[in-house]
Amino acid sequence: MKHDRTQPKPSIPDIVIGRLPVYLRTLRLLADEGREVTSSQELGEHLGISSAQIRKDLSHFGEFGKQGTGYNIDFLCRQLQKILNVDRIWPVMLVGAGSLGTAIANYQEFESSGFRIVSVMDEDPQKIGQPIGIGLVIENFATLQRRVQELGVQIAVMAVPAHAAQRVANQLVEAGLNSILCYAPITLAVPAHVRVEYIDPVVHFQHMTYYLRAE
Repeated sequence: MKHDRTQPKPSIPDIVIGRLPVYLRTLRLLADEGREVTSSQELGEHLGISSAQIRKDLSHFGEFGKQGTGYNIDFLCRQLQKILNVDRIWPVMLVGAGSLGTAIANYQEFESSGFRIVSVMDEDPQKIGQPIGIGLVIENFATLQRRVQELGVQIAVMAVPAHAAQRVANQLVEAGLNSILCYAPITLAVPAHVRVEYIDPVVHFQHMTYYLRAE
């Protein structure tokens, strides 16, 4: 099935979209093992999701497998990449060059998944101009608007303290960015067209500790 990005996207539950990257990750792991074919049953066993749910999720986008033969892993990977728009490399701007930002800038697995950090920004004069990541230097956050336009960036990663997060987010939105990955422990107020995803380890720790028994 050809995924036509020129057509309006159908209304698909966001929870379904959220599972697609997990399917893609699992398929890539199987491909790395030299596998060529898999099934919804096998994927479900790897992920703890019912095979019926996987088939239902994929059916929103077309028919990718044949009954009795399963899914061709390479084909399904390519189709999911097209659906998720990661069959290309997205330039990403990283804001915040502290310990967390430095770790993110040095992470080398982004590009194989469709993302490349092309700019790292900070407001600290002592950091500006210092090398970071692979072939990058820390840039002055004051140049945000110009650099977004020059680099064609649509995605930003925020690795800034909570007290600065809303102000930084406001400037990112003003610069034209509409996708933000936020590591700050705060919920941002942004326009409806801006997509924000949050990574807060404390929230996940607290979710887990609910199920633990205190000694």
